[in-house]
Amino acid sequence: MSSHAPAPETDAKPKTWRVGTLTYTSGGLIALFAWLLFGDFAWSMRDRSVGPMAAWYLNELKVPSLLFGLLMTSFPALVGMTLVPVISMKSDRHRGRRGRRIPFLLVTTPIAAFGMIGLGVTPFIADWVHSHFPEQNEMVVAVICFGVFWAMFEFATIAGQAVFGGLVNDVVPRELLGRFYGLFRAISLIDGIIFNFWLTGKIPTHYTLMFVTIGAFYGCAFMWVCFRVKEGEYPPPGPKMTRSAGVKTYFRECFSNRYYVSVFVMMMAAGLAFAPINTFSIPYAKSLEVDMDHYGKALATTYFVSLTLAYFLGWLADRFHPLRVSIVTMVGYLLVSAYGALFATTPATFMPAFILHGVLSGCYFTSAASLGQRLFPHSRYAQFASAAGIVMAPANIVLAPLVGILIDGTGGFYRMTFFAGCAMAALALVTAWRVHGHFMRLGGPKGYVAPE
Repeated sequence: MSSHAPAPETDAKPKTWRVGTLTYTSGGLIALFAWLLFGDFAWSMRDRSVGPMAAWYLNELKVPSLLFGLLMTSFPALVGMTLVPVISMKSDRHRGRRGRRIPFLLVTTPIAAFGMIGLGVTPFIADWVHSHFPEQNEMVVAVICFGVFWAMFEFATIAGQAVFGGLVNDVVPRELLGRFYGLFRAISLIDGIIFNFWLTGKIPTHYTLMFVTIGAFYGCAFMWVCFRVKEGEYPPPGPKMTRSAGVKTYFRECFSNRYYVSVFVMMMAAGLAFAPINTFSIPYAKSLEVDMDHYGKALATTYFVSLTLAYFLGWLADRFHPLRVSIVTMVGYLLVSAYGALFATTPATFMPAFILHGVLSGCYFTSAASLGQRLFPHSRYAQFASAAGIVMAPANIVLAPLVGILIDGTGGFYRMTFFAGCAMAALALVTAWRVHGHFMRLGGPKGYVAPE
């Protein structure tokens, strides 16, 4: 008589991931990532293209550096400071057939696309308007026409950005956020490579065609994604509040805890460390007689290097926590900005500093992409993310015009941008040290619980 061991189980349950009421199998998770990444491709192509094309157009109009900084940086920051808290809190508390995030994206997406198309045809509109008012200054007319569509674009984009971050927080499993944002950054960097390597040099001759095409693509693609991604069910939002009660609740919840205030200041300083170079890099490069094609290819190089690091940095953020990884990258940026402030006086010294600036800033944004989701209360993520924006906005409003005034007042001393970036990086690191100590007392990477 022979005996046989029991047959092994062959019908083990497949692995699943949960976030809220949503449950994903491997196939469902792949489908979710595919749709969100496709949306991110359109989103990133918009982000990578609008700024450089708008900066080129304003530079062609020869607007003063102060006005340049006000339009490119201060105005979006002012919009964010006033609009994002309202939109984010309404989104957190909204309950609808399509969820609490997607209804807002369905409204903001076509407005942003129309604004982009309007920016593309602004030269023609400005010429038409000036022909009817020939006594007016041609640059002033062009800036006013530009400003109308720029305002439309920024209002819709900033509102959509606040909501889109909340959507990712609601549908992507928390344990995969770092790697997911690593993939997001990879897609964004691929967009950057495509635009800067092949298209930046064509801005002077194909400005309108590029703006209109990218605007139409963004509008169609992102609307499609909004109809394909599904949100889960959310708990009731609580009793309705009057406007004044809502404002009091917002500020009490977001700003009464010193820990969160420190997190906001850290995010503000880190985010603004890269802003001076990003805002004035095209005028800086042109002041050193770097042509747009060379500039675009250098920028594409930074994106390619960052692309090779994106998923690895996302894995590091999941493994060691985004707070720790972002601190390390900020130390690197402090050193790079100090080098640029001291030595970036010729094309040969500017371009290495510019490329390293791009790589280190990319590393920071990749490693810190999931920082808010990991530190803020999950149920009120959009609200706390908007509070971080409120802290950043006033500094953003002041920083770019201040740097612009200093550049104009010193006869084009563009190294001022590296000096400003170095100062902000130092402030970010000092604040990050304080945040990290409190973070460890709240449980650290393995046991962290966000204060309520």
